[in-house]
Amino acid sequence: MHDAPALVSAFPIALRTQSRLARAGEIPLLLAHPDWKSPVPTVLWMHGRTAYKELDPGRYLRWIRAGLAICAIDLPGHGERLIPEFHTPARTLDMLAQAVGEVDQVVEYLSDPAHAEVFDLNRLAIGGMSAGGMTTLRRLCDEHPFRCAAVEGTTGNLAGLYLAPPGRSDGSPPWPVSHDPGRVATLDPMQNLAGFTPLPLLALHSEQDRLVPVSIQRRFIETLRGHYVSRGADPSQIEFTTWPSTGAPDEHVGFGRVSNEAKNIQAEFLARQLRVNS
Repeated sequence: MHDAPALVSAFPIALRTQSRLARAGEIPLLLAHPDWKSPVPTVLWMHGRTAYKELDPGRYLRWIRAGLAICAIDLPGHGERLIPEFHTPARTLDMLAQAVGEVDQVVEYLSDPAHAEVFDLNRLAIGGMSAGGMTTLRRLCDEHPFRCAAVEGTTGNLAGLYLAPPGRSDGSPPWPVSHDPGRVATLDPMQNLAGFTPLPLLALHSEQDRLVPVSIQRRFIETLRGHYVSRGADPSQIEFTTWPSTGAPDEHVGFGRVSNEAKNIQAEFLARQLRVNS
């Protein structure tokens, strides 16, 4: 059983005292705010498959110290709404489809006057790790309220990840289950870029990632930069930072020995793009 209150109670005190559990309808949320009084820029964050919203309090502590509020979501079938089947690769597309559809519900929840407008939705970011990053990139392909985005260990090239045949040029193995190409196309950011309005984007990755090969994400980043140029936008708004190796599990879960550096890069990017002190 997922004991969210116990996980929050184990946070560092500086984060624990500023954190609250909530729900947007049936969607479990972790909210954290620097003071719960004044409106501050807000980050909507989504974890990866098999994880949960309370994971990585070090990330959230950096954000509130940088003057950012956090709204972290349990992805469908995860955390407080556990469905073990959703933790398997076979249900990834189901999870992504539901998660993309839930983003607006969460934003609407944050706009409720009951929150005393402490979440500044004019300075709103979205981001996620792995499956959370895929959800982020797909949601950005349609009209949205976000000012910037940050993703890690993910890709916007779902066809390259899920449908590539055995014997990829980078030597990585094929996805362990088969997915319907039509359904992949619907959820694939790379195949839906026509609606992607250029915005500042930070992407972090390990060059040795064994679950989401960096070559697949690199192709997406190159394609997205071309899209920015076609829209008359500066492609340097996309910051793609990688490390040769990190020592993390599968070079995918967190950033191992460069975790502190990665988290600091991300916190600085969000604070800069959301103009925390303005």
